[in-house]
Amino acid sequence: MSTVDVLTAQGAVVRIRPVTPADTDPLLALHERASDRSRYLRFFSGAPSLPGEVERLVRAADGKHLALLAEDGGRAIGVASYEVTDADHAEFAVLVDDARQGEGVGTLLLEQLAAEARRHGITELVGEVLPTNSMMLRVSRDLAPDTPRTMDHEYGVARVTVPTTPDAAALAAVCARDRTAAHHSLRPLLAPRSVAVVGAGRQPGGIGHEVLRALLAGGFTGPVYPVNPRAERIAGLPAYPSVAAVADPVDLAVIAVPAGQVRDVVAECAASGVGGAVILTAGLAETGGEGAAAQAEIVRLARAHGLRLVGPNCLGVVNTDPAVRLSATFAPSLPPAGGLAIASQSGAVGVAILESAARTGTGVSSFVSLGNKADISGNDLLAYWYDDPATKAVALYLESFGNPRRFAWTARALARRKPVLAVKSGRSSGGRRAGLSHTAAAAAPDVAVDTLFAQAGVIRTDTLGELLDAARMLTDQPLPGGNRLAVIGNAGGLNILAADAAEAAGLTVPELSAGVRQRLHAAAPTAAGTGNPVDLGAEATPAALATSIAALAASGEVDAVVASFVATRSNDITGALAALAAAIDDAAELPVAVAVVGASQPPTVIGSRRAPVFPLPEEAVRALGHAARYAAWRREPLGHRPQLSDVDAHRARSIVDAALAAGGGWQDAETARDLLGCYGIPVVRTTMARSADEAVAAAAATGYPVVVKAAAPDLVHKSDLGAVWLNLPDAAAVRDAYTAVGLALRQPAPDVVVQTMADAGAELVAGVVHDRLFGSLVMLGLGGVHTDLLGDRAFRLLPVTDADAAAMWRSLRGAPLLTGYRGVAPADTAALEDLLLRVGRLAEDLPEVAELDLNPVLASARGVLAVDVKLRLSPADGEPDTYVRALSPASAGTTP
Repeated sequence: MSTVDVLTAQGAVVRIRPVTPADTDPLLALHERASDRSRYLRFFSGAPSLPGEVERLVRAADGKHLALLAEDGGRAIGVASYEVTDADHAEFAVLVDDARQGEGVGTLLLEQLAAEARRHGITELVGEVLPTNSMMLRVSRDLAPDTPRTMDHEYGVARVTVPTTPDAAALAAVCARDRTAAHHSLRPLLAPRSVAVVGAGRQPGGIGHEVLRALLAGGFTGPVYPVNPRAERIAGLPAYPSVAAVADPVDLAVIAVPAGQVRDVVAECAASGVGGAVILTAGLAETGGEGAAAQAEIVRLARAHGLRLVGPNCLGVVNTDPAVRLSATFAPSLPPAGGLAIASQSGAVGVAILESAARTGTGVSSFVSLGNKADISGNDLLAYWYDDPATKAVALYLESFGNPRRFAWTARALARRKPVLAVKSGRSSGGRRAGLSHTAAAAAPDVAVDTLFAQAGVIRTDTLGELLDAARMLTDQPLPGGNRLAVIGNAGGLNILAADAAEAAGLTVPELSAGVRQRLHAAAPTAAGTGNPVDLGAEATPAALATSIAALAASGEVDAVVASFVATRSNDITGALAALAAAIDDAAELPVAVAVVGASQPPTVIGSRRAPVFPLPEEAVRALGHAARYAAWRREPLGHRPQLSDVDAHRARSIVDAALAAGGGWQDAETARDLLGCYGIPVVRTTMARSADEAVAAAAATGYPVVVKAAAPDLVHKSDLGAVWLNLPDAAAVRDAYTAVGLALRQPAPDVVVQTMADAGAELVAGVVHDRLFGSLVMLGLGGVHTDLLGDRAFRLLPVTDADAAAMWRSLRGAPLLTGYRGVAPADTAALEDLLLRVGRLAEDLPEVAELDLNPVLASARGVLAVDVKLRLSPADGEPDTYVRALSPASAGTTP
């Protein structure tokens, strides 16, 4: 493994790296510092051989042994190791400096140790712990909450087991630890008690001066210190020549100095005990290699002293909490306080979001401009906002992902509690992935993003305006209980536009019952229509509006309402809006969006509920559609990773390792079939043949009728080339087919495969494509020769749960083909779900599976059967780990 930076439970930065022989003296000092009790709990002896233990730890890692060191500021504070005992298990040991116990250092070491063990095929770490070692027992419980411990009564020790792949409970515990650490780590940045502005100029117009002014104008509740060696006073405050010259502690430094000076300023901040820094300065990683190297050095320096960084090249940060009132930004517009937290990777987009939020009255809890994301990323902020009581929803503008696998479980946990919205740039087709399998060709980069967001419950929008509209609907309003929409207003044309927009938004506009229509007619006798949409007519009174909305709310027949009002010279605008506000407040459980057209200065919200007001009804409908889909996702069960029988992960690992040692790449049919067999994935009986005689012999052994097809693993559309021959009844037909394949490939003696002619069924395609950032995507779609034409596909990122497998086939437009379309017997969908779970587990265990294509997969009442298999293997080193907490690498540049 490489060196990683991690956060303790208190938010301090600790470095974890492999032990080397150069660590002999620091490790010996660590063991000698341990108290007698700590040594006894670790070694079951009061006088262990410390030199012998250190000698064990520093020997080279070899697949059977690994030791990891935790250090803070270059000082060894903990060590963990494992020794392999058999193919599945390794025995672990941990020692943490007495002065650092209780900070989660042991847990962090074991998390990293388990990840390395998992990469070597080890399924469980085991250890013997004295019953009095409550600290180690707590660590093991944190890592494996649902794994029972056993007692060895003969020796008086507890035997603890830590699975190297976390289950749902263990992953939830990882998320909780991550959130706690992030919250402590980011507090100096988002809730500082004092701020220094380094580079605060004396004249208006400069970035440092304007940030200083913004802090003062915003009413920051703590002291503000301008830092400028050439000024005595700035903006009425005494100036200081350096951060070190400030007598009182500084929580946050806002840095606005030339790029060449940033490193020295960060070094001074680190030495002065500053907790966080916002680097506004541009001219670092975004300028190229030299700037990226300088930025990486700045991050390494900050991490060595536990200093967290926002930026560089950013707009600043905002926290509207009345106890903080932090406006450390040079953005021209600041929104009112509210419940929306915002992170933007682009400063310009951040300006647009803040301006739009201020214009529409969207209340903001906090805003962070991420800039180059040298240190703090969107993942850190999601973890922080999970427990932020002021934040009710989160909005993200993203241009890149550093660790999307961590984003997946962080965002999913947050979205179960608060809505998460995102605009992710890069939807264009210019970045489509080139691949030789149907699965890889279908999985364009944006597909991975869409899949990630869908599984994590993130609401993806196409535009910033759409994002803010949805945020206004989700921040202060109740979630819809379903997708039934009532449209009501005083103008039929606008009602029709709203109803037309409903279908695109995933909403229905149901016909109202006779009883509800009767109540609506009583409320507005002159109404032009009461069926839904409800057209109250241009002469509708404020009382009619209020009574009609109350009737809809009480009906139980709708889940949300869009109320449109057109202002004219003849109606009571003020009275109508007041009546709408009162009616909406009374319907506290029903989400309502309002469209006001024609008013000279329409409100942005109405009522104590702050129901959002839109300029057009289509925008209101679209926002409600996002809210309804998010609410539906919240209601869905989480699913779980079921136990799968007939899985031989060790044999699969050996097959992959042998194939990679031979060069990897596209694999022959026998290797592909053997690998699938390790996971119980049903494949049609297949035999390789390298001549016409071998093909005839294979057919006779298989039993007629048979299929003969080209064995070339890198050939996609075999049938288009005449390299697939079906339903061959005898030896003569097999010889003719072999000759025809050779002519198609222009090879006199082609390699072919001979297969049993499978029974008919719905043709599907299933497969895997591996992305170095996102991990593996599992695909299911309509298959056969129509795969590319129809493009009917569903994707899931790992891990694939039982809920995912069921949802994949149900989401296909061609799903009726599997449930008895036009009298055909329904397919065994349980077998199909089992196949998807097995493909997902294969991808999870073997990230080296770069592409896997099962096309077609025949699904019938008798089960499922993969007919054609394509497999490409490639090394998967240096990728982010799905289950490990680690800060982004200091060398990652602009896309950590």
